[in-house]
Amino acid sequence: MRSPSRVGLVHLSLALFAVALIAKSASVQLLQRSRWTASAQRQQSVESTIPAPRGDILDALGETMAQSRETVKLEVAPQDVRDLRKLRNALIRAGVPPDWAVRATDRKRKWVTLPGRYVALDVAPIIAMRGVHSTSMIERSYSFSEGTRRIVGRVDDNNAPVDGIELALDTLLKGIPGAVTTMRDGHGRRFESPQSERRAPVQGNTVVLTINHELQEIAERALGDAVAKMGAEGGDVVVVDPADGEVLAMASKRQDPRATASTALTEPYEPGSTLKPFIAAMLLEKKRARESDVVKTFNGQMEINGRVINDDHPAASYSLADVIRFSSNIGIVQFATRLSAREEYEALRDFGFGTPTGVPYPVEASGTLREPKRWSKQSANSLAMGYEIAVTPLQLATAYVAIANGGELLEPTLVKEVRAPDGRVLYQHKRRVVRRVLSTDVSRRVRKMLLDVVEEGGTAKLADLQTFTLAGKTGTARRTVNGRYAAGQHIPTFVGLFPAEQPQFVILVKLDNPRGAYYGGLTAAPVTKAVLEAALASRHASLDRGTLAKSQQDAHVDSARARAAAVVDARIAAETLATAPARETARALAAQRAAKDSMGTIPFVATLPAPRAPRPAAATPRAVPDVRGLSLRQAAHALHAAGFHVQLDGGATVATAPAAGSLVTPGAVVHLAGTR
Repeated sequence: MRSPSRVGLVHLSLALFAVALIAKSASVQLLQRSRWTASAQRQQSVESTIPAPRGDILDALGETMAQSRETVKLEVAPQDVRDLRKLRNALIRAGVPPDWAVRATDRKRKWVTLPGRYVALDVAPIIAMRGVHSTSMIERSYSFSEGTRRIVGRVDDNNAPVDGIELALDTLLKGIPGAVTTMRDGHGRRFESPQSERRAPVQGNTVVLTINHELQEIAERALGDAVAKMGAEGGDVVVVDPADGEVLAMASKRQDPRATASTALTEPYEPGSTLKPFIAAMLLEKKRARESDVVKTFNGQMEINGRVINDDHPAASYSLADVIRFSSNIGIVQFATRLSAREEYEALRDFGFGTPTGVPYPVEASGTLREPKRWSKQSANSLAMGYEIAVTPLQLATAYVAIANGGELLEPTLVKEVRAPDGRVLYQHKRRVVRRVLSTDVSRRVRKMLLDVVEEGGTAKLADLQTFTLAGKTGTARRTVNGRYAAGQHIPTFVGLFPAEQPQFVILVKLDNPRGAYYGGLTAAPVTKAVLEAALASRHASLDRGTLAKSQQDAHVDSARARAAAVVDARIAAETLATAPARETARALAAQRAAKDSMGTIPFVATLPAPRAPRPAAATPRAVPDVRGLSLRQAAHALHAAGFHVQLDGGATVATAPAAGSLVTPGAVVHLAGTR
């Protein structure tokens, strides 16, 4: 048998190799097709996520408070760029820092990620250049003040919520991301795949808050002025609609820049005398007392269970109405003994103390209200005076809502409405009654007692609006620092019901440790008056003008109240003089009167004692300021600051009547025309 030749072996080897190659090709193309197709797909195409814009956050008037806009992140491969100088100039014009523009056009670098984000429309010519790659991002922008942002919250650089409404309602606001498949050619250029279906992102729902931005701005401005003038460490202002529990404004201010939350929800404090009306209300509700019932108040000093209790307005006795009017600690402690420990606890619990209000906010303090089994022998007396209990400003305002609306404790809310991207209403706030805590008659009687607090002789005289009725209660609690009462530090508070009949606002003002005068009637009450006066001057501050007109005070009624107040003051002075050294008591009363009179001319700040300021014979006319070129709101503010009352009229341009420069008596009405 002949052995194969070398040529035959070579041919056989080539034939076997060809068969093996064909077999392998058939295996790859037929049997392993799906595997290699997927591998090629992974190498040439990338599925990118398209971020979804977060839903808008609007105020009650429809003004935008938070909004998302599409931006892009730019990345450059310098070695792929054709015209480096053109790219460098374009980057600088787009706002890229020059050193980064130089770095992005350095061919020694393979890849450069530029800092910051840019509006896609502004950098569209740059994105079109070869070697420039863009990634779509969503940026959140906010409007209005820093105080409003405490409520709205914020998102981080990755569009993730950090705090506020943004965090509490993230599932409603975040939307549904989209997706797109991009292909890459042999030169590394990317383009959208024509075969893959693009999934568009769905924007988040729109959330409409109950906050009225004009009223919020008024509250923040008044609070900021008060904190600055009084040297306070901060403060809070809360305005609630007692008809439906909607929070119309919630301003907070702190010196610590790290305090970014709304402290009206997160910082409980001892409310002091602002708690007394709830004890009085429960006494009336249980028929344990009437407004005319009188208890001994021992001329301003009483010892009970080894503890000495003092009054700032000493008298031998007080009726229940006078206890509220003059904020008598001794009187409310005497009346509170008519309630058992269980009844006193249940009364405060039913008004919502010790429980979070439930507003949509990431962190809300519940406050403190201990059960009677944990009380000491002094607890019942302390609670009656507003101590051994901690409440947030919103909790306290919500409790006063029950007095304002006829006795119903309402669930407060910050969210008015939630809308889908197509405009459908998914949620709309409806008034929710937690429980009835007072009868309509008792709530009306308590409002009458609170009205006397603001009238002549009451502790909140400086909040009196003269034209419209205002009911309210002052409180001046000692401040705790690290669990102990700090010497000389106080938290004054005033809670007002405006107007006294059919209230439209429950407004709470709280200040933290003001310097100088610290009583609630001398500090927080004037701030309330400033907020209400500005709200009355605003056209969009959630006030029903028709109902408000019916609540204007009658001059005859005012004079009668003043005469009655004078009689009560005289009785108190006579009783005090009869039981104390006449010279010292007369000097003390004169100092108190002089202090009150001086406070009538200096907003927010008091110097005690001070002599009565002489009344000027006649006001000197002053020029009407020139408000041309200002917005309508700025013009009104300038006229108010100049000492004039403002009446808004329609018109195409901002102008005044009398004209700018005219000499007008301070306090006169200046007509302001302009487009609203």
